[in-house]
Amino acid sequence: MPHTWRLIDSGFVGPAESAAIDEALLEAHISGQVPPTLHFYRRRVPTVSLGYFQKAEAAVDLGACARLGVSVVRRRSGGSSIFTDPAQLIYALVVPENELPLGRAASFAFVCSALASALGAFGMDAMHRPVNDVEVDGRKVSGSAQFRRKGSVLQHGTVLVDADLAMMDLVLKADPSETPPLPRPSERVTTMASVLGAVPDMESVKASITVEFAKAFDANFYFGRLTDDEERSVQALVSGFYGREGWNLRR
Repeated sequence: MPHTWRLIDSGFVGPAESAAIDEALLEAHISGQVPPTLHFYRRRVPTVSLGYFQKAEAAVDLGACARLGVSVVRRRSGGSSIFTDPAQLIYALVVPENELPLGRAASFAFVCSALASALGAFGMDAMHRPVNDVEVDGRKVSGSAQFRRKGSVLQHGTVLVDADLAMMDLVLKADPSETPPLPRPSERVTTMASVLGAVPDMESVKASITVEFAKAFDANFYFGRLTDDEERSVQALVSGFYGREGWNLRR
């Protein structure tokens, strides 16, 4: 019998609020207050999302961010820094660990393969690239990260429907771990708009992802909203963490 899971679409949200919502969803699921949840949103302003362990100055040109009005927020999950803007779609999926294959690599493969199928519905030759990317013609069109706590998993990531790649190159520093090294971060990525020759309808992208996740997890999604407890948790997380420079830019 299919599971009944929640789908929330927050539309455009601020950087601190978006990071806080992801964590609030996870905490509410851990406590048993809410079912597994798929959350869609778009960041209201251009934003760099730092991995939990990264040093801000090593990953980001903070001067360029200040000049260009690009926000910086540090997420709970690990991984490298990413540039997001209003043209991109961000998803967050909160599920029990036992709904995913055992092991980090296998769980990423499971979710990212569903994402690849969703993008493939638009005629793109999308495929999962281990560990946590979806690629088209060797370039990343989606990247994800995970955070696990007390038997629940938050996997969240971007889908580059479109993006300001010039701004990306101005604010992100080249990743020295890339092989071979790339002088510009944008050389590693592509967008759905570039591949298709036109910007796809954002609602259609969301719908395709929802369909493929429903298939993968044998779930029926219903449209929901944050609970009052989740709303209060979001406010507390923004004031205590994600809205504070000391958290986001810590050395």
